[in-house]
Parts: sequence; structure tokens; C-alpha cells
Amino acid sequence: MRELIPYLFEQRGLLTLAIALGLAAAVASLAQPLVLGRIIERVESGGALGLLLVGLSAIVLVAAVLGGLQHYVLQRMGEGVVLMSRKRLIAKILHLPISQFDRRRTGDLVSRVGSDTTLLRAVLTQGLVEAISGMLVFCGALIGMLVIDPVLFGITFAVILAALVVVVAVSSRIRPAVARAQEKVGDLAAQVDRSISSIRTIRAAGAAEREQLATERDATEAYTLGVRVARISAFIVPVSFLAMQLSFLVVLGLGGYRVATGAVTIAQLVTFIIFLFLMVMPLGQAFGAISAINQALGALGRIQEISALPTETEHDAERSPIGRIVPLEESQLDYAPAIRLADVHFTYRSAAPARADARELVRGGRGSRRDAEAAPAEIVETPVLRGVGFDVPRGSRVALVGPSGAGKSTILGLIERFYDPDRGAVSLYGADLRTLDRAEVRAQLGYVEQDAPVLAGSLRDNLRLGSPDATDAACERVLRAVNLGGLLERGPGGADATGPGSGLDLQVGENGLMLSGGEKQRLAIARALLAAPPILLLDESTASLDGVNERLMREALDSVSTGRTLVVIAHRLSTVVDSDKIVVLDGGTVIGEGTHAELLETTPLYRELAQHQLLVPSDAA
Repeated sequence: MRELIPYLFEQRGLLTLAIALGLAAAVASLAQPLVLGRIIERVESGGALGLLLVGLSAIVLVAAVLGGLQHYVLQRMGEGVVLMSRKRLIAKILHLPISQFDRRRTGDLVSRVGSDTTLLRAVLTQGLVEAISGMLVFCGALIGMLVIDPVLFGITFAVILAALVVVVAVSSRIRPAVARAQEKVGDLAAQVDRSISSIRTIRAAGAAEREQLATERDATEAYTLGVRVARISAFIVPVSFLAMQLSFLVVLGLGGYRVATGAVTIAQLVTFIIFLFLMVMPLGQAFGAISAINQALGALGRIQEISALPTETEHDAERSPIGRIVPLEESQLDYAPAIRLADVHFTYRSAAPARADARELVRGGRGSRRDAEAAPAEIVETPVLRGVGFDVPRGSRVALVGPSGAGKSTILGLIERFYDPDRGAVSLYGADLRTLDRAEVRAQLGYVEQDAPVLAGSLRDNLRLGSPDATDAACERVLRAVNLGGLLERGPGGADATGPGSGLDLQVGENGLMLSGGEKQRLAIARALLAAPPILLLDESTASLDGVNERLMREALDSVSTGRTLVVIAHRLSTVVDSDKIVVLDGGTVIGEGTHAELLETTPLYRELAQHQLLVPSDAA
């Protein structure tokens, strides 16, 4: 509850207004039975009813208007809380360390932003605030009933108190059930995301039916858990109904007897019954609030789990004071290489939930739910780099080559500070990356990933991802530099398009669906070139290109590499034979450094790779 209250106070203006409207509506509602009692007394005495009837009608109308206004304010406040919680959660997710994305499924994170935050709305529209104003009516009605007839009040209160105890006891079971249900909804979202994002591979492999069954299995489990929540919350309805019916029957029966004996008048009994009716609605709201709050707390736990994780910046602040990169023109470290790796060790760590095994024990009756929730996640370690060290001189082109799994892409990830080494250091211009601001480090780097991701949107959106102020002319220039000028003719206006940059509005589709593999790769390179960073990191940047486009790409890179530092990963040695230095990796270690000619003489693995790619005769020395 302490974690839930701050969400309410983020909307303190609307919260104050909602409570004020609730107070006014409560006063108007409590005045109605009093005025009705006076009307009955006037009827018994034969007095005039005009003003009392007008007053009662006005009070009823005011109460209705105030109730409607409060409902609107509560709905708006609920939407505001959902919006703020989503903004905060999105900001947190987008700034989490990359290692967190290695351990979590994308669909589950999406589910937390979508469905989990939505449950917070119920706390406001059906929960706390409405229950607070309802309790004012409830307390006022109780006081009125106590004043009219303490005996009737005592019996009615005992019935309601018993029902409240039962509801609280039952509702306490809702929170863990909702948490498990929302977790399964996250699993379902992750499974759907996996199936849709890989739909072509799935169809080509004839695995659509198996994927459907796997998704339906997650959906069925989510349904089962949702039904369990519904079963628990449904128990509240008959308890509430029985409490209301019993109290009403007691008041009618015992109240009629007390009227007959002269203990109370008919007007007092009618007033008492109206107070009872007024009490029923807020009591139902209270019962519903208990259920809604427990459901929201179950979802809030999943939200707080992500909110509690440190972002990259927070993680850095805990490790050491953040330094600043010395601008190149003011650098006093001219002797230092652009990049240096010194005895770098790195291990990937991923979570393999041991909790699933504990849940199987629960289903088998051999453990408790608490055991399942407390079971720690097993951390799987995969060593990748073992003492890697080499320099990248300023203005040079350095290539990383070696078999798959040698650690080449991991090195680029360390340079980008997606990860930090377990031992050793990665330096930029002589400064340990861990002492530098990540944003400034990345401003020095242009990074093209191996799978060349393209975001849904237009060509312009993709190119300006790292250069939001770039002009259309600059965008067109880098597209032509990587031989993508033809895409400009595919824009909304086609070949006859007029006006600057009209072709930049071309929609590339989800994950670049409208582009070929080579076009996606060249677009990613164009995006990096547009930012014009002093250091370019290219991970298999020509893997999807044919011979002609590979030659054009090499010419484009040659033209932009002047004065820049390039670190290139390549399986095609033909693309890197003219590099200033080639670093050969195998099994997470450096086994050779030098030029193409030097490595042919000194490094058997490199010579073998060159022979396989027909760069040297198979019988070369």
C-alpha cells in the first residue's frame, strides 16, 4: 500500500477535487432521508409539503450531478495515473542495462507496460477514492441509524461486520493469484511476439501448428489463472448480497414490531430504512475496493520489479563518479590509441528459472506456493573473452576475424558499453570507459549491428534516429553514398516525385519488410554515416551484399574513413585484406595480429581461413 499511495498523489489536484465532490455528494445524500422523514411527519399532521418536496427534488438532483462529476474526475485521474506509470516504466525499460534484456522476454516487458499498468486504474475508479467518499456516506448513515434506534442499529451492524470480515479474508487470496495470472499473460505476450516476429521462418519450417499449440497452451494457462481470480472475487458477491438482504429483512421485521409497540414512529422507521439503503452502496464499493486493491497490488508488484532495477546511469553512479570525455581538439593524449583492450575477460550471464521446477512440485502436492515464489533463478554463465588485449590506433582501420563464437561481436558490445568487462579494461583515448559518461562515449561511436535492424517507419525516420537535426539533403547524400539512391524513387510520388526529399517518406515496413537484406544493411550503415562519428564499429556490414554492392560499399567506406577510426568484423577476408591491422581471435583469445601478409606467415588459423576463401593457393607455404 505504501508503494501504491504515491501513484495517487501524482494527481493531487484531481484527487483533492474528487474528494471535495465526494464530500458534497455525501452531504446531499445524507440530507435526503432527513427531509423525507419531515415530509412523512407533515403528511401525518396534514401540513403543507410544497417547499419540502422542492427541497428534496433539488437535493436529489444535486447529489446526482455531483456523483457524475466525481465519476468523471475519478476516470480522468485514473487515466492520468496509468499514463504516468506507463511513461515511468517505458523510461526505465529503455534505459536498463543491456544485460537485463538478455535475461527477459520482450513480450513480458510489453505486458507490464500494457495490462499491468491498466489494473492501477481500477484502484482509483473502483477503489480508494470512491471508497473514501463512500465511507463518508456510510459513517453518516450509521450515525443517523444509531440516533434513530440503537437496537436496530446494533443488529444491523453485527450482520454487516460479519460480512466484512469474510470479504477481507477472501480478498487476501486475490493478490498472489493476480500476480501469477499477470505473469502468465506476460508469458503469452512473449510467445505471441516470438511467433509473429519469426512468422516466415515458422511457415517455411512447417511449424505453424506447433507454434499455435504452444501459444494456445500459454493462453489456456492464463485463462485458468484468470478463472481462479474470478472464482475468488466472485465469492465476495453473494456474501455482500446476503449481508444486505439479511440486514434489510431484520430492519423490516424488527422495525415493524418496534413501530407496533410505539418504540419508533413510522417516519423514523422510513428514515432508518433510507439510511440503510444509503449505506448499501458505499458498503458495496468498499467490498469492491478491497478486491480491486488486491488485484492492483498483484500487478503493482510486477511493475515495481522493473522500476526497482537500476538504469545504466544509476548503475554507473553506484560504481564510480562519471568522468567526461576530453574533446579531440583539446586532447593531451595524442599518444594514446583510439581504443585499447587490456587483458579483458567477459562472461555472459543469463537466468534459467529454477522457479519452474518448484512450481511443478506445487502442482504435484510436494511443496507450497511460497516455496515456488522463493525459489531463486539459476544463473547460467557462458565465458566468451579470456584475456583479450589489442590497440586500435587513431585513424586506422582494424579488422577482427575468426570463427563464429570467437567473441568478435562481444568486443564491439564492450566498446559500446552495452556491457562492462569482468576483468581488465576497455579504454577510449586512454580513459577507462567505466569512468566516462555513456552518452558521450556513444556520441563518439557509430555502430552497425550484425543483423542490421530497421525500424518501422519511413526512410527519414530511420536515418534520423541518431541525427534528429539532419537535413533531407544530407539524408539523400548518405543514401546515394551507399548505393540506395534508387529507394528515393519508390517514395509516395514514385519516379515523378517532385519537391525536396519526397522519396524519404517511403515506408520500410515492420523490421524493414519492404527492403531486401542488403538494402537493410546499407540503410543501417547510412544511418551511422549520417551521424559522422569519429569511430565506426561495423559488425559484418557487408555480409548480405552482392559483389557489386560490396565493391560500392567498400568505396563508400573508403571515402568516409579519412580521418576516422574503423573497427570492422568480417567473415569475408576479401573485405579486410587492406586493413591497417587484422586481429585474429579464436576461443575468446587473440592468437595473431598484423597485416594480411604478416598473418599468412605467422598465424595458421588465418592462413586456413584465407585458403578456404581462395585468397591464397591451398599449397601456399
